[in-house]
Order: sequence, then structure tokens, then C-alpha cells
Amino acid sequence: MRIVVLIKQVPDMEKVKFDREKGVIDRGSAGTEINPFDLNALEAAVQIKEANGAEVVALSMGPPSAENALREAIARGADKGILLSDRRFGGSDVKATATTLAAGVKKIGEFDLILAGMQTVDGDTGQVGSEVAEFLDIPHVCYVEKINEVNDEDIRVTTDIWDSVYEEKVKYPGLLTVTKDINSPRLPSFRGKMSARKAEIPVWGLEALQEYLDETMTGIKGSPTMVKRVEVPPAIKREGRVWRDSVDAGVDEFVEILVGAKVVEAR
Repeated sequence: MRIVVLIKQVPDMEKVKFDREKGVIDRGSAGTEINPFDLNALEAAVQIKEANGAEVVALSMGPPSAENALREAIARGADKGILLSDRRFGGSDVKATATTLAAGVKKIGEFDLILAGMQTVDGDTGQVGSEVAEFLDIPHVCYVEKINEVNDEDIRVTTDIWDSVYEEKVKYPGLLTVTKDINSPRLPSFRGKMSARKAEIPVWGLEALQEYLDETMTGIKGSPTMVKRVEVPPAIKREGRVWRDSVDAGVDEFVEILVGAKVVEAR
């Protein structure tokens, strides 16, 4: 069995700064990390590997610095990492990103399962995994919170969508996107860190993927959408009143507020 895990390097969202005037994230204001949901996908893949035997390949599209995320993935249990990196990939929207990742999967060759996080914390679109599956013409299930059974022909999972729980069966090859509830990702082991340091990370640019991809399909040229501005709504603070001098006056005003909000009827 071969499992491909889609990995994205994202800013540390707890430390990153937001430029409200320009409406963009200042990606240089904080360090980077593996998208937290992708860590859940990686952990799920490693658990399948340990229980059933599998090769786990971490695949990422990003700048050269994304190699660090792939080395961390190896330290956490992946067998190898592959980076899709080319200046012409810059500016890709979800469609162009999914197209490029699908091309990377095709170049990898035969696979049984693709795992990805349900979304990324820097974009939150939740679309890339499903689009990759569509471009590969394979079945997919989103928001997987539990893997129930893995056998030679299919994988059986539980999903939680819109307050409903479903039991799904996916025949290989297929794709799953997972939630944070599926597991608790392990930390890198010392042996894993040593393996990651020695690992060779192949970098595939546009020329390496030309059998499956051309320039018009990726980057800005292949992106039918673009983000012009991102706005962060101000935090909503709860307002309160304290009555100390006259309890009766406080009760009367409180009742007026409830009547005005149509919570109670005036009598």
C-alpha cells in the first residue's frame, strides 16, 4: 500500500501579524509550521502504516523553505518527502494548487490512498483536497473523524457533517480529508529526526511535471479566482451595566431592555 499525504507549510497563526490597511497576512512576521490539520492526516497515515504496512509519501507545493516541513513529516513517520516548487507556481488559487498537486501525485505513480487535512489555517477554504480528488477522478470523503477498518480493497470511515454522522466505505484509490478529532499527532522521534536530516527531498518544478501540467494550468495563469483583500472583523465585546444605588431602578431598566429586545412582553 502507498499513501500520499498532502502537506502545506503555513505561518504560525498564533504569532503572525495582519496588515489591516493592505488586507493581507504578513507572512514574514512569524515562523512557519506544518498546517495542524495536515499533521492529523500524517498521523492517520503513519498509524495505517504501523498496523497494515504501507509506504507514506509526504507531498507539498510551496517555496524552497517548505523542504523543512517535509523533513518534519519524515521525522514524524513519513518514509519520504517530495516538494513541488517553481516560481511559476506562485499566486496559485485553490484550483491551480489542486491541479499542481494532482500532477505531483500522477508523477509519483501508483497509490492507494491520499490523506489531507480538512482545511488550512491560513486559507480555510476546505476545497483543495476535494479538487485534487476530482482532477484525479477518484472517490473522496471529507471531514473524516475516525478510521474504522483498513483492508486490501477499501477503507471504512466515520464522518461528521452538518450534525449528522455517516459510515462511509471508500474503494482504492481514494482520498480522505480528516478533522482534528481523528487523532493526536505524535511528536518527532529522535530516530525520525536523524532520518529526516539525511533524507533527500526531490524538488519537482514545472519541467518535471510537464507530462501532466503546463504553465497555463498553474500559478496566476491557471487561477480563475484571486483574493483582493482579507478583513478580520473586530472582536465583539460584551457590554454590561451595574446598578448599586437603586435595585428597583435597575430592575425597571432591565425589564425595559428585555421588552425592547422582544424577549418578554410588556404588561
